[in-house]
Amino acid sequence: MNDDGARWPGELRPYQAEALGRLDRAWEEGRSRAWVVLPPGTGKTLVGLEAARTLGRRTVVLVPNTAIQNQWVAHWRRCGGTAGTDRALRHPVTVLTYQSVAVFDPDAETDEEGRRPGRRGPLMRLLHDNGRALVAAMHDAGPLTLVLDECHHLLDVWGRLLAEILDGLPGARVLGLTATPPESLTPGEAELVDALFGTPIPGASIPAMVRQGYLAPFAELVWLTAPTAVETAYVDGEAERFAELTAGLLDPGFTATGLLEWLDARMIDRTAGEGGSVPWSRVEAAEPRIAGAALRFHHAGLLALPPGARPREEHRHAPTAEDWVALLNDYVVHCLLPSPDPKDAAALEAVRRALPAVGHQLTRRGIRASRSPVDRVLARSAAKTHAATEIAAAEAASLGGRLRCLVLCDHERAGATLPARLRDVLDAEAGSAWLMLTGLAADPRTRALSPMLVTGRTVAADEDTARAFVLEHPGRGLAVEPAGGGVARITGPWTSAAWVPLITAFFEAGRCQVLVGTRGLLGEGWDARGVNALIDLTTATTPTAVVQTRGRALRLDPSWPGKTANTWTVVCVTDRHPKGTADWDRFVRKHAGYLAAAPDGEIVSGVAHVDASFSPYAPPAAEEFDRLNREMLARAEDRAATRAGWRLGTSFRDELVHTLRIRPARTGAVALAAPAGGPAPPASVPSEGLATGRPPLPPLYVPRRQGLGAGALLSSLFTANAGMVTAVALGPMACLIAVVTGLVLTAAVAITLEVRGRHRAAASRRARERAVEEAAARLDALPEETAVTGFAYAVADALKGTGLSRRGAEGVTVRPEPDGTYRFSLTEVDAATSRRFAVALDEVLGPMATPRYVVPRYVVRPRAGRERRERALLWCGGSARADGVVYHSVPSVFGQNLTRTNAFVNAWNTWVSGGTAVRASTPEGEGILATHRGEDPFEATTVLRVAWD
Repeated sequence: MNDDGARWPGELRPYQAEALGRLDRAWEEGRSRAWVVLPPGTGKTLVGLEAARTLGRRTVVLVPNTAIQNQWVAHWRRCGGTAGTDRALRHPVTVLTYQSVAVFDPDAETDEEGRRPGRRGPLMRLLHDNGRALVAAMHDAGPLTLVLDECHHLLDVWGRLLAEILDGLPGARVLGLTATPPESLTPGEAELVDALFGTPIPGASIPAMVRQGYLAPFAELVWLTAPTAVETAYVDGEAERFAELTAGLLDPGFTATGLLEWLDARMIDRTAGEGGSVPWSRVEAAEPRIAGAALRFHHAGLLALPPGARPREEHRHAPTAEDWVALLNDYVVHCLLPSPDPKDAAALEAVRRALPAVGHQLTRRGIRASRSPVDRVLARSAAKTHAATEIAAAEAASLGGRLRCLVLCDHERAGATLPARLRDVLDAEAGSAWLMLTGLAADPRTRALSPMLVTGRTVAADEDTARAFVLEHPGRGLAVEPAGGGVARITGPWTSAAWVPLITAFFEAGRCQVLVGTRGLLGEGWDARGVNALIDLTTATTPTAVVQTRGRALRLDPSWPGKTANTWTVVCVTDRHPKGTADWDRFVRKHAGYLAAAPDGEIVSGVAHVDASFSPYAPPAAEEFDRLNREMLARAEDRAATRAGWRLGTSFRDELVHTLRIRPARTGAVALAAPAGGPAPPASVPSEGLATGRPPLPPLYVPRRQGLGAGALLSSLFTANAGMVTAVALGPMACLIAVVTGLVLTAAVAITLEVRGRHRAAASRRARERAVEEAAARLDALPEETAVTGFAYAVADALKGTGLSRRGAEGVTVRPEPDGTYRFSLTEVDAATSRRFAVALDEVLGPMATPRYVVPRYVVRPRAGRERRERALLWCGGSARADGVVYHSVPSVFGQNLTRTNAFVNAWNTWVSGGTAVRASTPEGEGILATHRGEDPFEATTVLRVAWD
């Protein structure tokens, strides 16, 4: 690199300097390739250029599109360097698109999952002549630095192609830049990254960047819609076809071996060789889809609970189309296809006819997935275009002239002809950016926002805006060509490299307030700082696509220091078809692992940050859509609350915290607030002998009633004898007086002793009553239902006692939620420990499946009146017994060995109940499992979630 004088004129941010420092250490350790991860909008371009400048070599930068290409060139020129965009590599820094090497169309049409048609065959065939020439030029340029921006593209076919190219560039230093977090990679992707780059160098997370003020606060919102009337009529017809099949399959006479009979044998009996039974844990591990589908069949009342199974949140809803297909495929492959029975042949034909309604087809080897027409209808529903228009209008009403709204679609125009059966259902351009533009131009509220469309091939706008744009750019030979529907194309002798920056500037200036584009061009790397509302109509659900798409709205806006962005996803759902949740499932996958602030300010992963009531396993009921949309619009308008929820400038640890949300059947059994100094164990907990810490019973003193005691008698005789001796000496009268005196003294002694005995007996009775009352009060203090906090404290202390956590009960936090649930977490520990705590607590509270050990929880019910005293008396005497017992699983993390099990039992005895662990394999344990397996010992709904600290 000859740009020795090039320097970034500003200062590096701390996280940028840290990333560069770690990168320098990687080079010093002998690595020649590295992969740096930073969120969108945090200056990856600057990090890449500074790293290249430090290495001092000729640099080639590859980027996904021309918009990003222009930004790299402009950035390096701001540093005082020279950059080019031609393949001759004449400049110290050359910025090219990936398409310079191989063919890639960012605006191509995708399927309902956002996927483009796959490429097969030798990868080098993707290199066109110019691409081969470029590879040769890089080889001839000598040792160079190759920077791969947005290198998540390499996780697809590009990665394998790059591997072949780099084989011919052995001396190159390769730097990959991406916003895709390493933890979101699939095993295959992680393996490819490791092979190409080695261990990733991660930077700070998106929440950390927002909290520190480097990215704008934002809210994740959703607009829920049902399909249009025409679309619903089509969906109903498809649903009827599948409903006829499922009704037949549930008819015992439909086949020789009925489906439910087959499921009983496969899921309930599970007979193995030599008469044994296959453990449910093995079924779940070997066939997770089938196991999950079976538990949802159980939830629907179609199947008994498989022995050893433990239903979780994902199993507590109706079976989906995928569940039916998973179980049906097992049934078809192992039962119907091998059968010679004519009934089964007829059933196979019925299956063949019905499967296309749910996006599958029957082959000789079983059921295979295919494109679902219902999924296509939902993904490209006209209702979604209408919803996006409503959102844009609402955002404009809230922000007025400050609004800069970006609408992202998968493709510009529909490239494939609609199937014949959908031609009367969907518009030919359904789901396209073009149709979105025409919808915005047709509504007076959004036409006033001067909507425009920009892709890699086309620039268009409503007619008035198109003319205004052309007038602002004279001398370029631009023309306005009306295209119908109130929109017009802007044509001329230009390319996307020229029009993208011009339209971006037009948009930033507010001359266009709603910009429609494709994910391939504007969905990554494109920099428009003013974007403060984003409407996501795309179907791509990979972590890369999600992070990149949302990153468009997170950049800070110098003209609005208080910028707060809203990111909307439009979801079309129907409950009239078993595949009617496909769009919701895409919405769930988009938010899985993505961290954002929930309405209450908690930063959580998944759809819970959109609404705490949302489940990743089933959408809300259709009758809730209007209410939820109104609430979303209210959140969108209250940007101040969103900003406050992010708690900008406050401290954080930038770690994930796993939480367990619990909704108990009885709210009184939830949580006890811990004192400021930490929780203190209760004085007593229930036990088999009623309660632990049994107080001693004072002895009861019973005086003897036998007249004069021996001491009194001896005393009186001694006195009488002495008196008699004296009386004999003094005379008869004195003798009489002495006798009387002795008798009086004797009586006085006897009376004194009697009074003392009675006082002692009364005192002992009072002491006994006090002890019994104190015992009764301690029994009264025992809760009829152990609070969840007790279970949580026991799990935390057991983790600490076994060295699996540095925090015990003192680290447990409980937070009530508006929807009636309670969030339990273990704080100030790493993510692995917090997950260990949440999972263990979930296992303790949930139904027993196949634990190695179980532990009893004794139940003591309250008593009143005479029964209360009698029970306390029995307890003090050691002969009382608990009213009942409930068994819980010892969490698997503690059941691994006896040392851990004992540690858990000790904590259990401290916080929950007395008792010892019982090994499940013993006769006693087998009996307990036989009577308690599958039962819910606490009657609570539990949900595992991930939050950020």
